[in-house]
Amino acid sequence: MPHSLIWLPHVLKEAGLKVALVDGWEDRGRGDVRTIRGVICHHTGTNEKRGNMPTLHTLIHGRSDLRGPLAQLGLGRDGTYYVIAAGRSNHAGEGIWKGLTNGNANFIGIEAENTGRANDFPWPTIQMEAYHRGVAAILKHVGQSAEFCAGHREYALPAGRKPDPIFNMHAFRDSVAAILNGTAPGPVLIPPEEPAPPGGTTTGRPTLRRGASGELVKLFQVKIRVEADGNFGPKTEAALRAFQRE
Repeated sequence: MPHSLIWLPHVLKEAGLKVALVDGWEDRGRGDVRTIRGVICHHTGTNEKRGNMPTLHTLIHGRSDLRGPLAQLGLGRDGTYYVIAAGRSNHAGEGIWKGLTNGNANFIGIEAENTGRANDFPWPTIQMEAYHRGVAAILKHVGQSAEFCAGHREYALPAGRKPDPIFNMHAFRDSVAAILNGTAPGPVLIPPEEPAPPGGTTTGRPTLRRGASGELVKLFQVKIRVEADGNFGPKTEAALRAFQRE
């Protein structure tokens, strides 16, 4: 039976964000959530800097010391939101934020792909913008202000138990508040066509995405080792996500 957070993909897409659904997400969770009051921001702390979302498997299935799912959402380096679970996830642990002490039940967890080290800083602009806009979209949906967005390190008890995320949460909340208030600049969206090279001698190439078709899609499918039928559908998108994690 699907859990309560089945609205997540729609809310993120309505905000203009890229969304990839992980198989079984509707029924995945450590039971269901309670009333969602906010969002807790994390980074994965993975050792792997290659790939878009190399920690996805761990977020779905958990670790030897903690069963999955470990977040409702994963955020790839290219700004894609991976919808992992519509139910409760083991992301918060002991802590408190705005008087709320059950982070797993009352907060959505977002795990953004980042090593948490100097070798992975600053974050890609497209990833950080997606982080701001995804959090703002969720808070708008649940009727809360930017103050109900906490960094894991801010929520966690005892103080100092968690280091993530490594960016400035006060500045992060300011950006989220600007989006909620309608004062932020418009989002940087993926263009439908790549820019033409200088000189204007050739035109740009179309950006490949779900729904595209043709010879360029076939070439791309060969590259990612999936049946080259020329149609960019769910199987091609899933193969692309797997290729990005390699």
